[in-house]
Amino acid sequence: MFNNTRYMTRGIQEEVHLGLQIIIWQLIDDCKAKGLKLDYLQVFELSTEVVGGQLVQVIQHRQEEPLYRRTHRFAPIEVPQETTIWAIDDGDHSTMLLPSEY
Repeated sequence: MFNNTRYMTRGIQEEVHLGLQIIIWQLIDDCKAKGLKLDYLQVFELSTEVVGGQLVQVIQHRQEEPLYRRTHRFAPIEVPQETTIWAIDDGDHSTMLLPSEY
């Protein structure tokens, strides 16, 4: 899974900061490097929170099969965002998209 050409939809290009796109692909690559089995659908819930007076980007990464959930916090972040992003591997390519674009 996720060893193929990567694409993104127009919604991702227009609404998600490039730095966050790179972080999301890196989170997938980190799971692969650790030998974790990846589901075809990776879900990333982006939110923000204040930690020690600083705005922090929170990314909850999850999948259903096998069950995986991990929360990551990043600071400082250029453009904090609150949205949901999917990464789907259909076997031929991987696509990052907004759920509304499915």
